[in-house]
Amino acid sequence: MKHGKQYRNALTKYDVTKKYEVAEACKLVKELHYVKFDETVELSISLKLEKNQTVRDTLVFPHQFTGEKRVLVFCKEERVKEALDAGATYAGSTEYIDKVKGGWTDFDVAVATPDMMKDVGRLGMVLGRRGLMPNPKTGTVTPDIAGAVAELKKGRTEYRADKGGVVHIPVGKVSMSETDTAENVNAFLAELNRKKPADAKAGFIRSVSLSSSMGPGVWIDYKEEA
Repeated sequence: MKHGKQYRNALTKYDVTKKYEVAEACKLVKELHYVKFDETVELSISLKLEKNQTVRDTLVFPHQFTGEKRVLVFCKEERVKEALDAGATYAGSTEYIDKVKGGWTDFDVAVATPDMMKDVGRLGMVLGRRGLMPNPKTGTVTPDIAGAVAELKKGRTEYRADKGGVVHIPVGKVSMSETDTAENVNAFLAELNRKKPADAKAGFIRSVSLSSSMGPGVWIDYKEEA
């Protein structure tokens, strides 16, 4: 990929081969910011995963940085009021299933009660491609509508390793304080270590880098917990 002059100039401001402590990396990413909009700060972590291993879950960061999420709840008619009272933006059954079939995805996350998954599962062509399909592993298929919506409204974020074993996750905004961003980074690294597969080998976390959405990556000096 050919980068512009500002990106290439940013590369001259630090040692691209060095690994930095988390706090220092967060400070550096902020200093390397060169565009006019408030970029997202992203963490990229390469994992050592075997063929039968996967990493996927959700967490709520200590410091929030995203706007309020629009939550769609797929549920029976008798639970629609419960979902809306809990803070869902939309709630219903057949009418929303039909809308999604037609290509409507004007929401950020979908929750479904277990009794709705037979019908919701048929929406894979639309929801699956956009990463919006409710899933028990991420707490979005649950009978506890109020609890799920409350967590999502607080900023619960899903993460998962891709086919190459890399997890990409936003951890803040350039406008945030370096301290808050660093606490989010450390919280996620601790979370990832807790979710390490039981049969994972040493060196589970191969590498960690931090960058703004338009800026160059900064390597983080991460020491894997025992």
